[in-house]
Amino acid sequence: MGQELFDKPLKIDRRPMWLILADRTFHYQVFAGLIILCAVLFNLSPPQGLSEQGYHAMILFGATIFLWVSGLLPLAVTSLMAMAMIPLLGIMEAKKTYAMFGNEAVFFILGAFIMAAAMTGSGLSARLARGMLARFGKTPARLALTVYLLCAVLSFCMSEHAVAAMMFPIVAEICASLGVSGDRSSYGKLLFMSIGWGCVIGGIATFLGGARAPLAVGMLKESTGLDFSFFEWTMAAIMIVMPLLVIGFLLLLRLFPRDVGSVDEGLRFLNRKRLEAGRISYDEMLVAAITVATILAWVFLGKRLGLASIATLAVVALFTCRVVTWQTIEEYVNWGIILMYGGAIAIASALEKTGAAQWLAGKGLAGLNDSPFLVVTVISLTSLLLTECISNAAVIAILLPIGISLAKSMGMDPRVMTLAVTLPAGLAYCLPMGTPANAIVYSSGFLKSREMIVPGMLIMAISWLLFLASAWLVWPLIGFKI
Repeated sequence: MGQELFDKPLKIDRRPMWLILADRTFHYQVFAGLIILCAVLFNLSPPQGLSEQGYHAMILFGATIFLWVSGLLPLAVTSLMAMAMIPLLGIMEAKKTYAMFGNEAVFFILGAFIMAAAMTGSGLSARLARGMLARFGKTPARLALTVYLLCAVLSFCMSEHAVAAMMFPIVAEICASLGVSGDRSSYGKLLFMSIGWGCVIGGIATFLGGARAPLAVGMLKESTGLDFSFFEWTMAAIMIVMPLLVIGFLLLLRLFPRDVGSVDEGLRFLNRKRLEAGRISYDEMLVAAITVATILAWVFLGKRLGLASIATLAVVALFTCRVVTWQTIEEYVNWGIILMYGGAIAIASALEKTGAAQWLAGKGLAGLNDSPFLVVTVISLTSLLLTECISNAAVIAILLPIGISLAKSMGMDPRVMTLAVTLPAGLAYCLPMGTPANAIVYSSGFLKSREMIVPGMLIMAISWLLFLASAWLVWPLIGFKI
């Protein structure tokens, strides 16, 4: 052992000492700079029309986004830090802040993770993955396209969150079967990004892709008495969704080159595993039955009962039937994502309750009353950017009242403004906290934050341009004139 140490060449850092120290302490220098900048900003007076709590919430929000994007701290740790700072800075009471961990979205994510763990632990997801590969996986590109389109089409008729939760363990088993793992596999990244982008793009097509559209239409009807039919909403959205599906997949293929030349070896391995596994077991049948029942409940009862309540009851059913153990849950559930999501919701609530988000939205739309299309352009971009950082329901709650008021004052159809806020609010691609689908994909461990953010910014820009083109050229043909 000692001889081996002497055989290795000794590397000497010949740089000046100050440069070595600067390099070794860069992490701490950035933190010190961030703290000093925040301290200076905290001591300044809030802008006119913004409360002191709202101003402090904006500063904390900016610092949190910087840490999330830079990766100086893990996402979960950054969220916990932000959650601790909210009551310390007097932005919100501690009781209300930490109660955000009881938010419905947090429990939906937890339930989805536990169901995925049950599918993986029982072997059901492996069996489904083998069938999927055998039927559609003739080439790597066809397999990725199948995952992408399946997620999009399912998101037309059920919550995109539920689709991501269902597809996650299947794709994880496909990756394991092909021998791709960790952040070294470009093809593994392609498969998981296909889940995220397929769910996000498909989720805006109809009323059934999430809670955004029903929430927005309810607010519109209460404020103006106007309404959308299912067909009207779908026609307005599908003109964005269809070209976006094509462009999105081509972009994924370009950004994540396939480093798997063939799936033949994987097919042989899977056929051998299918023979070893034999017939479907009793536990697998129970997990499959509970999973199917949960998905059907999400589709038909999700609005009335709540996605989180259904997911929680499904978890209870799994443990009641003894098809999953807590040891399995601890092995497969990414608890860091749960902590990150709770912190993100707390920050969003702080922005909303202190009036900071409303102030930002109002400032962004000031002075644009003379140009209806420019108002649509700005409010859609604001919605698109905000939804990366706070829940899409919060984006709609913040922007839609302002948008409807502006539409009335300008003589614009309020339904146009409803679409301008709601459709972009569903197109969160960049950050895990943007939507549970992104959080589920990020939890795979295949993707770093930057690998979601950079491609996400590209498809976000394309989505916005397609939205504007559709609003200008297509919407007037179906009765939505700006």
